[in-house]
Amino acid sequence: MQLSLSPAGRTLILFNHDWDEIGHERALRGTGHPVDIDGFDLFSFPSNVQLAFLDLQRWVNRLARKASSRAWTAVVSHQEQFGALAAALLAERMGWPGTPVQAILACQHKVYARQVLQQVAPEACVAYALMEAEYGDPVPPGLRYPAFVKPVKAAFSVLAREVRSQQELHRHTRFGPWERWVIRRLVEPFDRLSRERLGPGVSSAHRMMLEEPVHAEQFNLDGYVFQGQLYPIGVVDAIMYPGTQAFMRHQLPTRLPQAVQDRATDVARRFLGAVGFTHGLFNMEFFYDEARDRLSVIEFNPRMASQYSDLYLRVLGIDLHAIGLALAHGQDPACLGRVVPQAGSAASFVYRQFDPVDQVSMPDRHQREAFVRGFPDGLLFCYPKSAGSVARDHKWLGSWRYGIVHLGGRDEAQLRERCEAASALLGWPAPYDELSQPSAALKPGEALHKPTPSFSPAIRTRP
Repeated sequence: MQLSLSPAGRTLILFNHDWDEIGHERALRGTGHPVDIDGFDLFSFPSNVQLAFLDLQRWVNRLARKASSRAWTAVVSHQEQFGALAAALLAERMGWPGTPVQAILACQHKVYARQVLQQVAPEACVAYALMEAEYGDPVPPGLRYPAFVKPVKAAFSVLAREVRSQQELHRHTRFGPWERWVIRRLVEPFDRLSRERLGPGVSSAHRMMLEEPVHAEQFNLDGYVFQGQLYPIGVVDAIMYPGTQAFMRHQLPTRLPQAVQDRATDVARRFLGAVGFTHGLFNMEFFYDEARDRLSVIEFNPRMASQYSDLYLRVLGIDLHAIGLALAHGQDPACLGRVVPQAGSAASFVYRQFDPVDQVSMPDRHQREAFVRGFPDGLLFCYPKSAGSVARDHKWLGSWRYGIVHLGGRDEAQLRERCEAASALLGWPAPYDELSQPSAALKPGEALHKPTPSFSPAIRTRP
């Protein structure tokens, strides 16, 4: 799956961290194509101090002024909070291929997206309502419970949860001065642009919305649009920790029947066409209730789900980061082809702490080195945090995600065996709910098979 990008120009990559850093390095290896990187790390101090000074439009204008001298010919970003929108604004300004700005805003503004979905695919739209109060204001009376509450604009499932009473919703929406400042800084650039581009009637993004709770299995449809035509790539299963709304693992291949995948693709085609999404990668999160045969859209992400790129490469031989770069340069991703898949099953395993008093130990240097030796195809991400940050995660997310591991296996059974072996090596509980009947773990040296050159062992640790 080889890109053919000219070394004459340069590509600007915004907010290139974690999976994107690994994925872009992999996709560009051997091409000779130069890149520049810009954008701070939202989750790492002191890089995230730049949030205090961010003016999105001013930053994009600065990048536009530099474009000629840096010989940039394309821009790409898969970061949800600022990156996808900033890349769209810059591409629009420079006349480069990119996702239309209004389509990005329409997808990310959750109330506006619901309004469009209700018009074009009502069978996939849950009941919803805007909470007529800004962050920190009193909860309006007369709301129906239980309800699923989430911000009109957010990312990473921040502040999204089910509430069962007005008192519970009140507690959930109380914030200290520092929290209110952070939320406003995260939302204000988007709110300003939404009011400019989506029309005067668009609701404020500084609010929460309520939705009908859905208790069903969750899935993700990934695909891209090129020259106005939608092309599905695949579906990833999102498996939750039992009794929670927190991801436990993301797994390929999907167990979802092809007929339901086709229905999801049809919904995506109708919605994205309605909001003018004519170019770019997308990710549609949705529920499927098999007993009721009901498909319900959670949200549309107008960018790649970067966490899945490695999974698709392992199982299907498709490199989402190569597709993203091709689209940024106006190239047809169909010309990229595929590589030989290296696994029959793969997953992104998510390690979480649900009780703040539980002790979590980060793997030391010897454990990390042992992981690389024993699982040469694996990816390991560690997210150590201060006590204050952990407490904030529990309030905003309901848990602390302290680690992620990517692995492949020849089938689902061996994938689990390898996960349990790797988890034991790291000193973490394996993200399976069947742990009362643990399977016989492989020895660390019994890796799937020799790693393909497309996979480079990587460990990322957040300070």
